Amino acid sequence: MFSRFLPWTGALLAGVLLLAAAESAATVDAGPPALRVSTFDVDATPPIGSRLAYDPVTNHWDMGLRARGIVLLGAGEPIVLCAVDWIGIANEGHDTFRSALARAAGTSSARVAVHTLHQHDAPDCDFSAERILEEAGRDPLQFAGRFRRQVLADVEQAVRASLSRAQPLTHVGWGEACVDQAASNRRLLGADGKVYATRYTTTKDPTLRAEPEGVIDPTVSLVSLWNGDRPVAVLSYYATHPQSYYRTGVPNPDFPGVARFFRQLEVPAALHIHFTGAGGN
Repeated sequence: MFSRFLPWTGALLAGVLLLAAAESAATVDAGPPALRVSTFDVDATPPIGSRLAYDPVTNHWDMGLRARGIVLLGAGEPIVLCAVDWIGIANEGHDTFRSALARAAGTSSARVAVHTLHQHDAPDCDFSAERILEEAGRDPLQFAGRFRRQVLADVEQAVRASLSRAQPLTHVGWGEACVDQAASNRRLLGADGKVYATRYTTTKDPTLRAEPEGVIDPTVSLVSLWNGDRPVAVLSYYATHPQSYYRTGVPNPDFPGVARFFRQLEVPAALHIHFTGAGGN
């Protein structure tokens, strides 16, 4: 059902839904659905003049960066899953995000997952690095937190507002499909079993390009959440290092965000949320 690379957010969601379904089936009184789900979606695109992970922001395009997620209600304390189009949210930044979203949803930080997709033309968030640099009298550069804290406040508000719009969660769907020519292993092994070359983001050498894909995530996995016959949210999972291009100075969600954008146009009723996985190679 799920790819072997499916991040823990998907496994957690599947387990909670199966447990809640079993509990509902054991209940004699057929009342309203025990589970409800709400969605939230916030613009996370930095302004012109601020910094991405590698470069200043020089321009924008129509497809910006998003912070999207769901709140699952009715299975103990609420569960929040949030995916952000940033290169990373680390250390005190990660702790602060989880605490804020927990506060908004009325739950504990242990029930909140904050995930980044690791696009490279995107901001970095690390309040620990910001604090250390400022205490040393240095410019925090890409770790300057003003814009990050504003996005955090927006997401916190969006999570809180979403609760009043929560819908019954009556059905869960899942599926997977093969991925063709979307990724490849970076490290190429020679006959001696040692790495003889590395394929970077842009590899022009035809010999290296012709090498086999190597060990990669072969499938994209999806979990869909339904209110009757209406889809509420679709969560997709594919493990890769999503950097088909970068250093443009224009914040963009790279190819996973482009794919998510077009799927959103095709099924506008459901919020499409993407999670990456272990894509370090």
